[in-house]
Amino acid sequence: MKEKVLKASEQFWTAMEAADEAGMRAVADPECNFVHIGVTCKLDQEIKFYTDGLFKPTEIKFNGKTADIYGDTAVVITDCNYGLLLDGKPTTHHFAVTEVYARRGEDWKLVTFTFTALVY
Repeated sequence: MKEKVLKASEQFWTAMEAADEAGMRAVADPECNFVHIGVTCKLDQEIKFYTDGLFKPTEIKFNGKTADIYGDTAVVITDCNYGLLLDGKPTTHHFAVTEVYARRGEDWKLVTFTFTALVY
């Protein structure tokens, strides 16, 4: 089961990095919440940030990823260095990204994606 949720996580990150709207929608629940350093939004706005180029990933280095299953809920913690052009300006942060997935039949759907800046 952990493998399925980790695959869903990988699919979402790949789609996000490519600004692939269909790929992001395939993994995320339509009411998914996103929490960034400066904004909280729903899926439609998150997709718009990427497809409009406001968020443009330049390099994502994955340092580690864990998954825990709690019944029909899964929590993935992704430790990464996330480089992007933010409104045209380069920035890189070390994040622990908390990804919460809900089981829908045989699929896992992303319901919350939260960036937490790590300062150590």
